[in-house]
Amino acid sequence: MTGAREVAYETLRAVHESDAYANLLLPAAIERAGLSAGDAALATELTYGTLRRRGTYDAIIGIAADRAPSSIDPEILDALRLGVHQLVATRVASHGGRGAAGFTNAVLRRVSRDTPGEWADRVAETARSDDEAIALSSSHPVWVIRAFRRALTAEGRADELGALLTADNTAPRVTFAALPGLAEPGADARRTPFSPLGFRLAGGAPEAVVSASDGRIRVQDEGSQLAALALTRARAVETGERWLDLCAGPGGKTAVLAAEALAHGARLDANEISPARAGLVRRSIAGVPLEVKVTERDGRDLTAERRGIYDRILVDAPCTGLGALRRRPEARWRKAPGDVAELTALQGELLGGAIEALAPGGIVAYVTCSPHLAETTGVVAEARRRFGDAVEELDARAVVREVALSSPDLPAQTDGSGRAQLWPHRHNTDAMSITLLRRT
Repeated sequence: MTGAREVAYETLRAVHESDAYANLLLPAAIERAGLSAGDAALATELTYGTLRRRGTYDAIIGIAADRAPSSIDPEILDALRLGVHQLVATRVASHGGRGAAGFTNAVLRRVSRDTPGEWADRVAETARSDDEAIALSSSHPVWVIRAFRRALTAEGRADELGALLTADNTAPRVTFAALPGLAEPGADARRTPFSPLGFRLAGGAPEAVVSASDGRIRVQDEGSQLAALALTRARAVETGERWLDLCAGPGGKTAVLAAEALAHGARLDANEISPARAGLVRRSIAGVPLEVKVTERDGRDLTAERRGIYDRILVDAPCTGLGALRRRPEARWRKAPGDVAELTALQGELLGGAIEALAPGGIVAYVTCSPHLAETTGVVAEARRRFGDAVEELDARAVVREVALSSPDLPAQTDGSGRAQLWPHRHNTDAMSITLLRRT
């Protein structure tokens, strides 16, 4: 237990000190510590559980300590969060162990006196509104809850909010993609319900599966697989088509595009402004025997120089990441409502540049791992206003249904758009938004 707790604590500190992501840090920390399989699983549960429920745990700490969590030293606060998670979610005894142990252990002793249900009631009593009560119980910021509610209402499904918040706080199962034409799932694999590339395994180390396939099998959310396939299979591919992945990092969708391009005689370019992420793209496509040039440029500059030449473009735009809170729970605490305006401006510029880079009849897939209506419907509506009759929207829901092995529940959007919105609670995927636009 001690080793697992130490790894979890160190990861929490790095996440909060350096804005790092736990899914990138934790595997390396587990390997350095030489944890057994059982302790590695425990470290993972402690880390992700603490990150997911941080808002609720901070409320508990505030009551138990009789002081605002923001006034507590960050190192001690992370130790308290970890300890509260052990007590409230696992009922495993916890100890402070690091600096100011007297204060830390006193707070944890106070927490241990009451049941999780009693703490839930006590936290709920501090709420100043119905939405704040939901925020405290589900450990989501109020602004995220309201954004989710608006997105669900746009489908006539506002009553699914509770199920969505619960899904966000549930660890996702590992999903693999077998790159089309290059790999097949093993005999022990269970196919995913929607993506023709996807499968899951009963157990085993994902890294070993990926390594054994030379990268032709990869860990990838089913929603990401469907987003890439929606572009490549929106219509039949003609030999010699030229494709672009405009915001390619870290390269998961690029790998699917590359395999599809190889199978159909298309050419693929990839671009990623971050050199580190561009390196990940190159590693991601290393298993595909297709020459793909990966550039490291601002996508807006690149498309301005390449007007009218691409037949298909993927714009997997930088976004709030609110659709991937199951896998990156810390993201809910890093973004604020004020971030949305800056992101939507960038998203609009990238989408506009992509449209201009399309050849007549070319298709752009505008994808965000966020259901926020400003990042999805709003950005697309502005692009359609800007380009008028020069673009038409395709029915992305129909394309996704045609690609899928079984038809996903994709209700119509109240704005009349053809946008396809996937959800963790409904499809067991990230909340991926997919819009398809064709240059006329």
